[in-house]
Amino acid sequence: MAKISSHTLNGFDGTHGEGIAVQLRNTKNGSVIFSVKMDAGGRLSQEVSAHHVEPDVSYELIFDTGTYWAKRGINAKTNEIALRFEMHDPDGVYHMPIIISPNAYSTWISS
Repeated sequence: MAKISSHTLNGFDGTHGEGIAVQLRNTKNGSVIFSVKMDAGGRLSQEVSAHHVEPDVSYELIFDTGTYWAKRGINAKTNEIALRFEMHDPDGVYHMPIIISPNAYSTWISS
């Protein structure tokens, strides 16, 4: 099984991105592989079974930041963040931390 993980940090006030809705989508067929919320520490950790991992397909990890900011009374310009990547190893670890603010974000991919 592949593992998808993230740690979301709020760069606006220094807190964690608790409760942000996140989806993993297959861009080839549009299927949603999982749909969850970040935990209280702004963390995501999901296993993806090997039959969902296709080396020639791009995937999107989509963060619903608009709802997150709206709950805080902030009118944000980054309402959704989509990270597009490929999973070449069905047993790989794909870690994508992200720092968010109402008008920008920064991310990287590590293992």
